[in-house]
Amino acid sequence: MKYDELLKKESQKKGRSKPRHIESQIQVQMVKWFRLRYPHYIIAAIPNGGQRSALEAKIMKGEGVLAGFSDLIIIAKGNVLFVEVKTKSGYQSDLQAKFQSDVERLGFQYSICRSLDEFILTIEKWIKDKFSV
Repeated sequence: MKYDELLKKESQKKGRSKPRHIESQIQVQMVKWFRLRYPHYIIAAIPNGGQRSALEAKIMKGEGVLAGFSDLIIIAKGNVLFVEVKTKSGYQSDLQAKFQSDVERLGFQYSICRSLDEFILTIEKWIKDKFSV
């Protein structure tokens, strides 16, 4: 399935309510913890979600916004980790699953984290695997 087809399929889904505020709270905790624990590495949010006007969406798409991009990106010592934040019952959209597949095909790691504890375990393992001598 091509990217444009996936985008069209996503836009046709009926009013799936997404608990963004809960995901947001989890993500805020993750970012705070990471910046305290690893201030010498980079963590950044990719603000893809949310409602936008058609004009705003068109402008953002032209600027390079990519639907399905992970919520967080972590950059450390020549390595990149993509993190998707979900609630306990949350699930990936088709576009998010495609992004994960594309990222992993390119040799990068992608993780779905549903809590601060899961994020901490993921980060500590990633750092140990990538950087321990």
